Amino acid sequence: MPTPDTAERRTVLIIATLAAFLTPFMGSAVNIALPSIAAEFALDAVSLSFVASSYLLATAIFLVPLGRCADIYGRKRIFTLGVVVFTASALLSALAPSGLVLILFRFIEGIGSAMIYGTGVAMITSVFPPEERGRALGINVTAVYVGLSIGPLLGGYLTEFLTWRSIFLTNIPLGIYIICQVRRHLAGEWTDACGERLDIVGSVFYGAMLLSVIYGFSQLPEFAGVVAIVAGIALSVVFYAWETRVESPVLNIRLLSSNRTFAFSNLAALINYGATFAVGFLLSLYLQVVRGLDPGAAGLVLITQPVIQALFATPAGRLSDRVEPRYVASAGMGLTAVGLALLTLLTATTPMTWIVASLVLLGFGFALFSSPNTNAVMSSVDRSLYGLASGMLATMRTTGMMFSLAIATVTFALFIGSTQIGPEVQEPFMTSLRVAFSVFAVLCTMGIFASLARGRVRE
Repeated sequence: MPTPDTAERRTVLIIATLAAFLTPFMGSAVNIALPSIAAEFALDAVSLSFVASSYLLATAIFLVPLGRCADIYGRKRIFTLGVVVFTASALLSALAPSGLVLILFRFIEGIGSAMIYGTGVAMITSVFPPEERGRALGINVTAVYVGLSIGPLLGGYLTEFLTWRSIFLTNIPLGIYIICQVRRHLAGEWTDACGERLDIVGSVFYGAMLLSVIYGFSQLPEFAGVVAIVAGIALSVVFYAWETRVESPVLNIRLLSSNRTFAFSNLAALINYGATFAVGFLLSLYLQVVRGLDPGAAGLVLITQPVIQALFATPAGRLSDRVEPRYVASAGMGLTAVGLALLTLLTATTPMTWIVASLVLLGFGFALFSSPNTNAVMSSVDRSLYGLASGMLATMRTTGMMFSLAIATVTFALFIGSTQIGPEVQEPFMTSLRVAFSVFAVLCTMGIFASLARGRVRE
């Protein structure tokens, strides 16, 4: 394929960045609307959780197989199809007549999200040379944080004044715009693994393995959760045996064993998201239950972290074009660990400035980590594996998110039990909070070594 010109690079960056904004905005905005959804459809807590988790599950399960499809059949083709599926399912979700139907459409939306996540970063990597890649990926990551920042605020206002259905409707014009831009201005296609066969059997094993593990963690410490995790481990053994024998594997296992940078960069991403994703969830409960803030005031405090991430993600990506990504990302992981350590000291009377300062550290650390780590992953593989690498990295992110929430859930189960969280259980709640943040801080500290162990990206 000919070298992309400046106009094509700009077009790819714009559409991939808009799509990168779309998916986190939807997720964070819908989370704010969950109480309204529960009230309209009379959903219990378990059913309501599936409105959010069905989307994450579908995204995690389909990321790697669809990333591989993009390498074989065309990244632009799969990306465009993903935006179409995401936009159509958003419309159907807005029209959902029941909670069960909404959960189904959210699952389909997760499949569309997997197509976008598995190809957007790969397309950027395909058209930008190594010396400009970090800056471009930094802009893309910034869009993710902008979506996370705007989602709770805009979602709250939309839910209050136009009902929760309006959240899904706001995504439709942007989805249509992205599709039109692709069709009008993007003539190129990227099929660096063209001619290879899709490993369908391996894809099924992979999906079943992830489903078992993620479901198991969400059910801990119940016995069913342990059984599901054991089943997932057994499936991972079967998956490994199959992938080492098939000619065109959906996940090149040898890539993990032979490519140190790829393996440790993905491990660092898993640890980082596993140590940080539940922070907003836990602090939201703390600020409202213990400190008595209303949802709007709590949201203004929590927005500190994604705003800092959005401000510094692009400069961090640009820095990784000049400095080895492992040093920049590892420094970010270290700052994140410090921020988490500060949160282990929370009490019922901790000054709000302490909390905001901790969130600033977390946001700055995450910005330093995310863009350079993405740059390291995508720069460590051959062009024919860009879709797979993008999907693998996004899978680590999604799995880390689920793992982080599972840790928070387990601490609640151990110290609070089945009692509803309220002022009457403030002491055990604070204990569970400190234990969870301690676990996250230890995890993040371990992640520093995983980040440093990746080796050099540039010779």
